[in-house]
Amino acid sequence: MSAIDISTKYPPVRNYIGGTFVDGEGYNFLDVTNPASGSVISRVPLSPATAVDRAVQAAKRAFPAWSNLPIKERVQIFFRYKTLLEQNVDELSALITEENGKVDSEARAEILKSAELTEFACSLPQITAGEVLEVSRGVECRVERFPVGIVASITPFNFPNMVPNWTIPNAIALGNCMILKPSEQVPLSAGRIAELLRQAGLPEGVLNVVHGGQETVEAICDHPDIEGITFVGSTRVAKIVYRRGTANLKRVLALGGAKNHLIVMPDAEPDMTSSNVVASMSGCAGQRCMAASVMMAVGNTDHIINRMVSIMRGVKIGPVISKEAKQRIESYITEAEKAGAKVLVDGRGKEGPGFWVGPTLIDYVTPDMKIASEEVFGPVMVIIRARDVEEAVRVQNKSRYGNAASVFTESGGVARYVMEKASAGMVGVNVGVPVPREPFSFGGWNESKFGVGDITGRGSLEFWTKSKKMTTKWNKEAGINWMS
Repeated sequence: MSAIDISTKYPPVRNYIGGTFVDGEGYNFLDVTNPASGSVISRVPLSPATAVDRAVQAAKRAFPAWSNLPIKERVQIFFRYKTLLEQNVDELSALITEENGKVDSEARAEILKSAELTEFACSLPQITAGEVLEVSRGVECRVERFPVGIVASITPFNFPNMVPNWTIPNAIALGNCMILKPSEQVPLSAGRIAELLRQAGLPEGVLNVVHGGQETVEAICDHPDIEGITFVGSTRVAKIVYRRGTANLKRVLALGGAKNHLIVMPDAEPDMTSSNVVASMSGCAGQRCMAASVMMAVGNTDHIINRMVSIMRGVKIGPVISKEAKQRIESYITEAEKAGAKVLVDGRGKEGPGFWVGPTLIDYVTPDMKIASEEVFGPVMVIIRARDVEEAVRVQNKSRYGNAASVFTESGGVARYVMEKASAGMVGVNVGVPVPREPFSFGGWNESKFGVGDITGRGSLEFWTKSKKMTTKWNKEAGINWMS
């Protein structure tokens, strides 16, 4: 439908190309909905390939001057940007709550994490200093990093501000110019990111924002002048983006879904474990790739489960993103119950405006049930009973995903066993959400990640740069060998 003559709280979302917001004239539009009320708050354009090309051309015009600036000058913009994020945290977090549904504390934490990511980018001049060595008398070898060129970042709905900031500060500080394609479900935060970066002094064309859906993503994967793509979303789409992008000879890093297992041992500290497990599964309404969704209850852990039931009944969370998400999540719960699982806390049937599913805990789930293996992406935790830690790890290892795993125990030996044997890229001990903090990188294994390297921290440097190896010889005394 057209966005013309339709009144919403926010005006129709616009693309940001070459330092200017431009209307999506003639495009089709989708509704942007507040998930807490179900009301339409804006409309977002579904940009065609021509809009992607305009953004790429703007980035190409900006690239020579931007990439030739010393990195110490480039990061000055991100010092200012970090300050702007902190100064505008109230407004930015309120926008997240409105378009995504997060409660205020979660939305504020997201902005503060964006500031932390930006802080890491400000340290890049110290981290990316080139290597140099006299490899033989009179012969010097050195390695210097250069930007890849024009890159793109395709981001999901669940973190409208943080996930774009997984990539924007590092990629741009390292000299690249970027096309950002945010989720069409949460497009408002991306516009504010662009505005704040412009206010911080980012030259026009260095960051461009193009909104849209499948056609827009396909245009990014196919554009010959885009050299690298990052994607965060479902495993199904991550595979499509990875295959299409690499088929067009681009470097691609695509992060997919997750089925994170928390292994709870009988000796786990009851209060800490029960509260941490519930927070992990219910935070952000379970709509995060690091949310715990399977609890492996090893031996007699009923005392911990009983505490979880009590805590969970008092937890207040935000809505899920859409009506379709609510229906999908509730169908998983119903199917598991029909298959013989026991629903201890039931979040189904929340009435009223908006898309609400309450925290849900399901016991006596078996590994062969659909809810035990597929990503639900909602505030739902299943409990699978295991005789010992070896059985618990075997169940975790059979998951096709490999984003995160944790163990709750007072035993160092058990903790070490799980850390070594879990098939996951991020593991924790007595931590419900084992997200690494900067400078450590974010990234999973198996079908949670496609491509080499990680998307944040030090692990992202190889993705956003290409290295040039330089060998010099100035004095004749260096002599001649088989390499001359």
